Amino acid sequence: MQIVEAQTKKDIKDFALFPKRLYQDSPYWVPPLWGEEMSAYDGETNVMLKGNDHALLLAKDSNGEILGRTLVYIDNQFNQFYKAKTGFFGAFETVDDQVVASALLEASVEWLRSRQMEVMRGPIHPIAESWGFLIKGYDSLPVLMAPYNPPYYHTLMENFGLEKAMDLFAYEVDLDKGYTIPERIERFVTFFQTKNRHFTCRPIDVKNLVEEANHIWRISNSSLLDNWGYVPVDASVIEDMIKRLKDILDPNAVWFVEDKGRPVGYALGFPDPNPTIKAIKGKMFPLGFTKLLKVRSKETRYRLFALAVLPEYHGMGLDVLLYKNLHDALKGRLTLLEANYILEINWNIRNALEKLNMERTKEYRIYEMALS
Repeated sequence: MQIVEAQTKKDIKDFALFPKRLYQDSPYWVPPLWGEEMSAYDGETNVMLKGNDHALLLAKDSNGEILGRTLVYIDNQFNQFYKAKTGFFGAFETVDDQVVASALLEASVEWLRSRQMEVMRGPIHPIAESWGFLIKGYDSLPVLMAPYNPPYYHTLMENFGLEKAMDLFAYEVDLDKGYTIPERIERFVTFFQTKNRHFTCRPIDVKNLVEEANHIWRISNSSLLDNWGYVPVDASVIEDMIKRLKDILDPNAVWFVEDKGRPVGYALGFPDPNPTIKAIKGKMFPLGFTKLLKVRSKETRYRLFALAVLPEYHGMGLDVLLYKNLHDALKGRLTLLEANYILEINWNIRNALEKLNMERTKEYRIYEMALS
């Protein structure tokens, strides 16, 4: 077996397609959109890799068959912000073989050491924008931008010497199981709106997406600043994400709360296209594109991707106000809403979601190790 860096068109294609073979019998793994995946690892065009040193590593047997892969990279913005020397790995996939996994991880360690990194952390996939390995909740489809992996990955990580850095949670409500917003929450919202008429809620203005993306950027960089692992992002990154979600964007699932007309918080949700992507097997043509466009009007599963309020407004219940508006706007269509990811140490959001009677259904783990 050998570890090689994927640099040729064939190797990069093999890197992208390896999960297709690994998960061919899985009822829950969802493929990426293959047309996008083939060009996703281009460091010149991908906003997450551009300007950051990275390598695509493949594990091959003596016959050239792919046994595993990983992406190892340095996030310069992260290291500048935290004054750290941390390297990352993501897009990690392997057969159930400790030798293969250890070889990939050791090659990643050596690559990072050669660039003076002192810690390796992952998986954080800068292409799929997914964090961690799934550790609980294997019996359902992941939502868009959330990982799915075999349980044996955790044994492979721990045997190599990686340790838990942080767990992330997902909460959900299932209306098919009779979920309703608790009555005390309904009373609170009514009371709050009566006493605080200068606070108003509105859905996203799809005709002004760039301006709306800038509101999200401003609020995120202020409200999430103290979150573990968060790095202030350029407005271009938020604009890129909004543009990529544009085809499935549902105005009823993105809400702003305003104080006298100024956005001070937002809830960003979107219909989950993963059931459709799985049905079309990640292929946009010949009919996949048409089916994907129908997600916005027909999909009943949603992901609550982010909920943020400016720090000076914390503790007022604006997060509950945003959730209530999103929930009510989707009433009659929504069957399942998953809030994902929630840091295990983010007690404010966890308490808010649990007061809404949301159930914790999935858990993810991020690992790290010192490279000294």
